Amino acid sequence: MSITIEKASPNDAAAIIEYLKQIGGETDNLTFGAEGLPITVEAEADYLAQLENSRNNIMLVAKDNGKIVANATLNRMPRRMSHRGDISVAVIKEYWNKGIGSQLLSRIIDFAKENSFDIIDLQVRSDNLQAIHLYKKYGFQKICRYPSFFKIGNKFIDFDFMYLPLK
Repeated sequence: MSITIEKASPNDAAAIIEYLKQIGGETDNLTFGAEGLPITVEAEADYLAQLENSRNNIMLVAKDNGKIVANATLNRMPRRMSHRGDISVAVIKEYWNKGIGSQLLSRIIDFAKENSFDIIDLQVRSDNLQAIHLYKKYGFQKICRYPSFFKIGNKFIDFDFMYLPLK
């Protein structure tokens, strides 16, 4: 295993779309399933081009010998919420518990600090104890539980809202 972490580039667009389909099919922790997201390669490449020099948004990818195995995003909120950013982290199941999520989260937090974010927010399934443990390790605090945040089939799933103050 030879993991590198880098900013996603427009050249990663097709690989990111395939990666999203894989992780969507491996877990019910995401807002989508194996269908991935309804994005074209061109639209994803355009989005990634917009991120290249952004101080408000970033997508990082973790690659194992060139294959995307994880990603993390941070997006600054608009207008009166611009002191906050919302993050997400996802890792292919085969790579869970190898420290990749920690590496990505650390880099996202560094980016947020360098670009004057005051707070980072996230939402996580209340029963996703591994992810919650990771977030707590980096200082995230649970602020509330949102009941029935997801509905998969006939089952309602609660989510915890967490935040990390940076100042």
